[in-house]
Amino acid sequence: MSDDFHVPDLPAEPTAEERAEYVALRLEQFIREGRKDEDGMSFRKWQAMAKSEIAIAVAEAEMAHEDDQLASKRVLFVAAASLTTIGFWGSAVSLNKVGYLAGALVCVAAGLFLLLVSGEFQLRKWRGRRQAKKRREILKRIESLNRRIKRLEEELDVEAEELEDLLAKARRINQGGKKVGKPKTAALRFR
Repeated sequence: MSDDFHVPDLPAEPTAEERAEYVALRLEQFIREGRKDEDGMSFRKWQAMAKSEIAIAVAEAEMAHEDDQLASKRVLFVAAASLTTIGFWGSAVSLNKVGYLAGALVCVAAGLFLLLVSGEFQLRKWRGRRQAKKRREILKRIESLNRRIKRLEEELDVEAEELEDLLAKARRINQGGKKVGKPKTAALRFR
């Protein structure tokens, strides 16, 4: 099993092709990390992982689309309302039906409201990208930790085999001179 395999990061706003490539690479990673020397990963386990990964990718794409669509509709509605308000009060001021100050205050308020809603839309997008980046970094750390744990488990297995071989050799040597029972595990010293 190679630890050199690495799934690339998913961009902040991925295309359908980038999502598909990411899912394919994640599935390859499942296969690489799940197989053992004696046998491969079971098909049912691989299938469950594949379904899960595909469902996550589709759900993320749908949520991103719905969020963008909702925010776009909100900005469009506020823009239309603000421009209508500004147009109405601008017309009222030009016909001398309202004082200049009152008309100007209403137009400024409508413009500021439009600016705030548009700014909130951009802030949400920025916050979403930042949170996605944080999640990717956390997932990278988790995957790195999993690789380190697997490597340590393999090293411990190798060390345990070496110690068992050493113990078997010691027993064979001791059996040549006299009979020796099993040593107590507390007497063994590990590195």
